[in-house]
Amino acid sequence: MTDKPDDQNPLNGDGSDKRERCVVIHPHVKTRGTVGRDPDARLDEMVGLALAIGVEIAHAGIVTLNRVKPSTLFGKGTVESIGSIISDEDGEGIDVCVIDASLSPIQQRNLERAWNCKVIDRTGLILEIFGERARTREGRLQVELAAQTYQRSRLVRSWTHLERQRGGAGFMGGPGETQIETDRRLIDQRITRLRRDLKEVKRTRDLHRKARRKVPYPIVALVGYTNAGKSTLFNRLTGSNVEAEDQLFATLDPTMRSLDLPSGRSIILSDTVGFISDLPHELVTAFHATLEEVLEANIVIHVRDAAHPDTNSQKKDVLKVMAELVVRESDDHSEGEDVVGEGQSFIEVLNKTDAIDDEELEAIRNKAQRLNTRVVSLSALTGEGCSDLLDSIDEFLALSTSMHNINLEPADGASLSWLYEHGEVIERQDDETGVHLKVRLDPANWARFERR
Repeated sequence: MTDKPDDQNPLNGDGSDKRERCVVIHPHVKTRGTVGRDPDARLDEMVGLALAIGVEIAHAGIVTLNRVKPSTLFGKGTVESIGSIISDEDGEGIDVCVIDASLSPIQQRNLERAWNCKVIDRTGLILEIFGERARTREGRLQVELAAQTYQRSRLVRSWTHLERQRGGAGFMGGPGETQIETDRRLIDQRITRLRRDLKEVKRTRDLHRKARRKVPYPIVALVGYTNAGKSTLFNRLTGSNVEAEDQLFATLDPTMRSLDLPSGRSIILSDTVGFISDLPHELVTAFHATLEEVLEANIVIHVRDAAHPDTNSQKKDVLKVMAELVVRESDDHSEGEDVVGEGQSFIEVLNKTDAIDDEELEAIRNKAQRLNTRVVSLSALTGEGCSDLLDSIDEFLALSTSMHNINLEPADGASLSWLYEHGEVIERQDDETGVHLKVRLDPANWARFERR
């Protein structure tokens, strides 16, 4: 086992001095012929996830496995070795052990029995974070649906009370129904209600989307790995104060703000939840309604943490999730050559350039540009390069514009002002019959003008 000292300052989620003590383990499975994520980077990420729920990291380490054992994930010797760390760590005891893997219910139950402490896998930990961070009703519904779906498969790990049979008149599941059957039925009922409520939320979101189409501004969506700096960039561009912390999943609920570009065009900028490797399938499904904003966007901006040692792997993880969201059907999204939908443009932003040297940045830029992707380097923290991003957005929107010859009545000053504000006036002639213009407009604004 490779130890990793806890040199970070754990967050205290409840504001009290007493925090649950936690052991974090990353199982690194040796796979011949394949290159996976860097184990140290994965462990760092898992420590960050654990800190996000306010625990104290007592120990963090990497365990190398030659093969996975179905009953406990680890071999007998490794289980005993981790167990001794849990029982002897500073003599203060360990409350929870976080495993950076997807544990089966049987594995989770057996490890809890062997170590006599709570065991949480990667999916359970991410669900815990989302449960604490969701603020809107939609976010809470989505998280609870994901949690209930996950919990339903975990009933096997519950204790002996699940073996009891209940009596009764039979109208609540029938006489002789076991407790585990009762719990599963209650969870199924709750899942049904949550799905019904989320359908109503989706209907409301669709109505909002249709309303935006009536006053159609182009939509630009920020996507990226969690903690890549999306919210910091969002705040920098819009002058907002969306919560932006150096913390995984600081943003869960989507935020949208209007933004005026240098050309005078107005757009809607959308900040979305961050992606992560091995994002639980339950969450991908539950958050589909929220992430539909990405499907609707005219331009998708992929914000990358260029200073992260695993930035290329993070990029692949983001593009994989986007493919899972059916941004565009494709058989191979491994390099992300084509992950945007019909009519969408794609810009790759290399963020945090203030924390990386020029040579390393140039290597990342060259790799991205080989895929014919527009690449913009910037620092959302300092603001350097943000004007280049706005210019790129303007340029992409200009490519979708078309030229129109428009004749206005001499007294129609309102329409003339509107065209100057929302389009690009190329030529103007004034005579006694009126004002004659050549104006470049995007399809959305042309539709708006026709309705005038």
